[in-house]
Amino acid sequence: MPMLTKQWTSHNYKDPDLQRLYLKDIDCPKIWHDYLKKVIPPFLFYLNKSAEQESFEGPGAKTTARSSNTRHNAMGKQQVAKAGDLMSCLPPDMRAENLMCYIGHEGTYTPAHQEMCASLGQNLMVNASDGSMEDGEITRPGSSIWFMTSSKDRKLVSEYWNSVLGHDINIEDHFAQINAWKGAPFTTYLVEQRPGDFILVPPLAAHQVWNRGTRTMKVAWNRTTVETLERALNEALPRARMVCRDEQYKNKAIVFYTLKHYSILLGGADEANAGHPRIQQLQNEFEQLFALYDQIILSESFSATLPKEKNVEYIPFDSNITCSYCRGSIFNRFLTCPSCATGPDDAYDICMECYAMGRSCACISKLKWAEQFHWSELTEKHETWRQLLLKVNPALGGKFRPLREEIAEMSRKSLAHVCQEELKRRPWVDITKPAPAPVVPDESLEEPEQTSPPAKKRKTSRADKSKVPRCHICKYIEPTWKLASCSNPKCSLKYCYGSLYRAFDMLPQEILEMKRWECPRCRKICSCAACRKNPKMTPFEPTSTSLGHDTSKIADPRSVESLVDFRHSNLGWLKKAGSDEVGRLRKHQEEADAKRNQALEDNSIQVEFYADISQPYDYSQLELAHVAQAAFHADYADNIPVDPALESSHLAPVDSLG
Repeated sequence: MPMLTKQWTSHNYKDPDLQRLYLKDIDCPKIWHDYLKKVIPPFLFYLNKSAEQESFEGPGAKTTARSSNTRHNAMGKQQVAKAGDLMSCLPPDMRAENLMCYIGHEGTYTPAHQEMCASLGQNLMVNASDGSMEDGEITRPGSSIWFMTSSKDRKLVSEYWNSVLGHDINIEDHFAQINAWKGAPFTTYLVEQRPGDFILVPPLAAHQVWNRGTRTMKVAWNRTTVETLERALNEALPRARMVCRDEQYKNKAIVFYTLKHYSILLGGADEANAGHPRIQQLQNEFEQLFALYDQIILSESFSATLPKEKNVEYIPFDSNITCSYCRGSIFNRFLTCPSCATGPDDAYDICMECYAMGRSCACISKLKWAEQFHWSELTEKHETWRQLLLKVNPALGGKFRPLREEIAEMSRKSLAHVCQEELKRRPWVDITKPAPAPVVPDESLEEPEQTSPPAKKRKTSRADKSKVPRCHICKYIEPTWKLASCSNPKCSLKYCYGSLYRAFDMLPQEILEMKRWECPRCRKICSCAACRKNPKMTPFEPTSTSLGHDTSKIADPRSVESLVDFRHSNLGWLKKAGSDEVGRLRKHQEEADAKRNQALEDNSIQVEFYADISQPYDYSQLELAHVAQAAFHADYADNIPVDPALESSHLAPVDSLG
């Protein structure tokens, strides 16, 4: 490590030929785990199932001693308190091991990223070189520089990464240079971490780390809470699914098993102590978790109007079934292809979310349903937990009704309902019979003499053209199952899902879930060339940049995308709409500020902000790029390495970011 550290100077940080040796994701030694358990506050510790630990010896340990008010369950073995890390509620063989060590030297780094599944990150530096003599050589002092953003700015950060830096924050492949952070339209927090410094990473807060000195040694882990589960299911996992990033934390299973654990604790709690703060905290989390479980069950409900599904394969849940396309963890229902399976260990399983997006094996249809819990078991749990919730708070009866009533009154189709319909609409492709190759005429053969004049081609009438299924935007002829049809009886337009995704920010699942879907022209937002000439039309402008992702190298080789080719970006539509990154960044910033102010107002929180944080960002830094060019080169160009993506970007010249 001293040899590797010596090679680095202030001028060669981007040299790809220099060796980096970064020991990442090393299993944490048990002796470290046992010691940290004594000094880390219990609610922050790894896989903590109880808010209190008898072995805790850190600051405030005296105040955490067991008091007479601490409640126990009916068996007297476990305290009635919410878990510090909800992953601890999973059976041990289902948990994701994420207590890891990191040992690095000058020049090693972690690219900008967000913590997996919107979880909370904890990072503690336990040792670093201090500049003293080691093995006969003087070391360089070790530390780590953290670039951190706020959780509220996550949409703004994502758009800035896409439109200005040319990378996707979800892929974790880009270390942003200092000038990129300086010109960003959001606040960046910088921390130099030294031994003993404990860094807490908010959920979905983008951050990157640069290691300095001869040696840095850190231990890190992630925690799952009710708030992170909600953000994971509704925000982080859909984005991870687009880029086929593994879901190792099994979020839906955590919801299910935590409800089981909490229901036992609440069932054994003494009603006389229902007002105890810990009991109330547990009840609040139980309500939030049940709302997530209700959302999961509703999405997996079959349609009551379609024929009942028969021969649903039952596979006992062991948390090991993942989607063959997006690699996400599958909780209960999914689709499996009997034609593609070459053996019990080589099945092709697709999650319902991917199938609704048009992703599947090349067979496209004739997939079979499978489930890992008997549906009756899940519905019985739903009603049992609902009754327990109503016992705690009867006022929730209007919010959480019996499952049958909720299914009957759903305003949208469930995800399972969408998959049921698409299985009938989409054609089956026999993969054992490859499509015949197109006939190519042999130019070497002489054409036979024509004894009669060629027959005249019949002109296609306008009426015949109107019968051909064609996308209103791109004009390509497509089969009807690849086109979204307007529900307006007076409208016969159809749109392909690719155009709807790139030009109107609509995913196939969102369209297919609607019981009545109005096309963009009926909504007066169509942005095709013809509709733009209509003065009554307000063309839709895409709200963010989509660079496109080639998932063929990650997904199962048998996979296809039948509705949308997600490799293509929407940059062409952004250019056509006249949209610029400055306007989109400003919009995201205003949305983040509005949400922050609303949250403060709802909670009656009085916060005194620093002046540089509370003041709105001056977007003239981006708009007056060329004015700042001379000053930037004079002050920074000699010392700060320039990000190549910024240097070649036509959206925002690098000079503006000084």
